[in-house]
Amino acid sequence: MSRLTHVTSGPYAPPAPARELTVVSADGARLHVEVHGPEDAPPVVLAHGWTCSTAFWAAQTRELAVDHRVIAYDQRGHGRSPASPACTTQALADDLEAVLAHTLARGERAVIVGHSMGGMTVMAAAARPRFRAHAAAVLLCSTGSSRLVAEALVLPLRAGGLRTWLTARVLASRAPLGPVTPLALRILKYATMGPASAPHMVEACARIVHACPSAVRHTWARVLAQLDLDHGVRELSAPTAVVTGTADRLTPPVHARALIAALPHPLGLTELPGTGHMTPVEAPEVVNAKIRELVTAYVTGAREEAGADGPARIKEGS
Repeated sequence: MSRLTHVTSGPYAPPAPARELTVVSADGARLHVEVHGPEDAPPVVLAHGWTCSTAFWAAQTRELAVDHRVIAYDQRGHGRSPASPACTTQALADDLEAVLAHTLARGERAVIVGHSMGGMTVMAAAARPRFRAHAAAVLLCSTGSSRLVAEALVLPLRAGGLRTWLTARVLASRAPLGPVTPLALRILKYATMGPASAPHMVEACARIVHACPSAVRHTWARVLAQLDLDHGVRELSAPTAVVTGTADRLTPPVHARALIAALPHPLGLTELPGTGHMTPVEAPEVVNAKIRELVTAYVTGAREEAGADGPARIKEGS
């Protein structure tokens, strides 16, 4: 592929990982995984959203990897993970479990962060024993559990059947996005980011989104249009914080408020004025601070209370 898949300079250029590996999911799907930071540092696992890749987390991996072990992976069909015929929320849960099993030691607990479809991945995995064994705490960014198309505000129409029908077709379009032009940047900013988002933020997101194959974008859009993970929210027993942007057109704040109301152990909702759907890119300081708070409270703090340094690390390939 000749198309540039991410920016190569500035704060949103992805840093080089300490190591890369391939994890095989339950159905044989191969997932590209990156590990940043010291091997003995407290772990953070990042699950990106629809049409994105590990590059989306550049602002998190760059800052957190100084003193955290940051694990990021490409969802199937995205980034460097090959496409798979199995595109379901159960497959997303299988993939997350596989990443946790391969990168964390037995009994090792991490903060798990999901943005958009990554948050839905967490909800889909919430009742899985392996997820529960490894999830010390969760941060959900710009996500929802159901009624995604009905609540989306991408099209400036009155809520109802017509808007839902048109939104579903726009989001699931098979049309290639083409090169990143000034017009493409304006469209992406309107649909996914807040009005005050800086040009370098928009450029970073556009490079990532435009690199997603149109067939992958279409297939996962159809899955998300039928999404119903309300039961998964109720099963998410780990302490969970939620972040949303007030200008999010893809998953408006109504979703975040519903999550807080349904979560068994909510840690509060942070609403970011004027911020759009791409909260980890648009407000990296806030998102990084939330992750650090969760690590301190539920990972390093829990280790200190237990009087242990945590389980031994798994050697690659074991």
